Amino acid sequence: MFRTIFALSALAAGLVSSGAFAAPTTDDAPRVVRAADTGGILVAQDGNLDIYYDARGNRVIVDADTGKVIAIQPPQTRLDRRALRRETRLRELGRAPEGDDRYYLDDPEDMARFRRKQLEEEGRVIPPPADGYDPYGDNSVEAYPPPPQDDGSYDDNYPDAPQPAKPGTIKRQPLNEASIDPAQPATPADPAALPPKAGDKTTVAPALSLGARQDVAALQVLLDRGGASPGVIDGRFGSNVDKALGAYNQITGSNLRSTDAVGIQEALAQSGGDAFANYTITAEDAAGPYVASIPEDYSQKAQLDRMAYTSVTEALAERFHMDENYLKALNPDVDFNRPGTIIKVANFGRLVSTPVARIVADKDKKEVFAYDAGGRLVAAYPATIGSSDTPSPSGIHTVSRVALDPNYTYNPSINFKQGQNDKVLTIPPGPNGPVGSVWIALDKPTYGIHGTPDPSKIGKTESHGCVRLTNWDARELAKLVSPGVTVEFVGGPSVDNLAQQ
Repeated sequence: MFRTIFALSALAAGLVSSGAFAAPTTDDAPRVVRAADTGGILVAQDGNLDIYYDARGNRVIVDADTGKVIAIQPPQTRLDRRALRRETRLRELGRAPEGDDRYYLDDPEDMARFRRKQLEEEGRVIPPPADGYDPYGDNSVEAYPPPPQDDGSYDDNYPDAPQPAKPGTIKRQPLNEASIDPAQPATPADPAALPPKAGDKTTVAPALSLGARQDVAALQVLLDRGGASPGVIDGRFGSNVDKALGAYNQITGSNLRSTDAVGIQEALAQSGGDAFANYTITAEDAAGPYVASIPEDYSQKAQLDRMAYTSVTEALAERFHMDENYLKALNPDVDFNRPGTIIKVANFGRLVSTPVARIVADKDKKEVFAYDAGGRLVAAYPATIGSSDTPSPSGIHTVSRVALDPNYTYNPSINFKQGQNDKVLTIPPGPNGPVGSVWIALDKPTYGIHGTPDPSKIGKTESHGCVRLTNWDARELAKLVSPGVTVEFVGGPSVDNLAQQ
């Protein structure tokens, strides 16, 4: 034992004498070190650093060799990675970060960004939220209360959240496409009268700045109120608006021009108020019934139970005489499938109620005129009237019967041939059927005045010899006529001339 202890002691003495436990030697090169009290950053030995973060988020830099604190950096002095990511996303969206006003005329993205900035300065476009932007998520600003949670309550973060309605059974039934009560006009003090807002500015859909104008839509509403239908209300000038304006002046005895903004506003005020109004989507609106899609082939159409609408927006657009895309653009970031949602719609007023005694279908003007017993024009509608291959009749005919929501019988041996269908087919009723939701039969077999599944194409396409109107115009006319009313075809080719050739 004593021998072992003695050996270890001798070994330790040898190591001490050789300098193995001596203090480390210093480098001959001088080391620059700033005092902590001067406000500078202490330089660590050999650049060996340890970095820690305290409870307040401060970045603490420590010399790994000596354990001394070299510097403490508050969060505000460090690189803000979130701001950097946000700046990168803004550049990807074509929006320059704040303070970057450089635009290059030969760069399409720069010019698009410059145009958007101009629109923003005019209050017409809102940039995405500064914080929390997710390029793959739904970044829309909610304009209406969120849906109820699992326990039936609403999110308390939303101001003035309504109480959840008691659940009830929704009865699925067809909508009345054209006969509606006029919507309540929106007042300037009513915030729901405006489109949904984001921040302090109103969100405007891009479609509204690319040809669609609310002042044109207001004119279309006025014409519709006066009995001169412009077809779909879509905020765009076109031949249908020009024709309707001429008919409106004839019906009212006025001399209104499309550029007379003051006169249009005065006429709107006298005929029912604002051109747009609020409408609350009901449970019945959301319930339908709807179909996923409408096939093009007639044999596939015949297999459906009903030629129903395909969406809430299609149904509401027809109800308020609007183009479906314009309705969506007028109400951006809106969930049309949620009952209780308030939307902005055309306030077209009440339908024409004067009985019609005579109808003139002008093939050249592509317009239908309706006159009362005294010969006064009471209504006018844009129309698609036959084609060069399948022209409409000529001369004077009479209304034989009126059918609302009719079936359609396809007979290729009598009418036209659709696709490869060579058998008689019965297509169920519905607004998306070949004749829409109305059939006004004439005394000439297989010919009549009817609706359409494509209201935006009225006056711009051709038909198979009949007179095609929008569903709402055809339904209005159907309520004004009765069997025996004369229908005179004027202008253009006729089926009789084609038969003589």
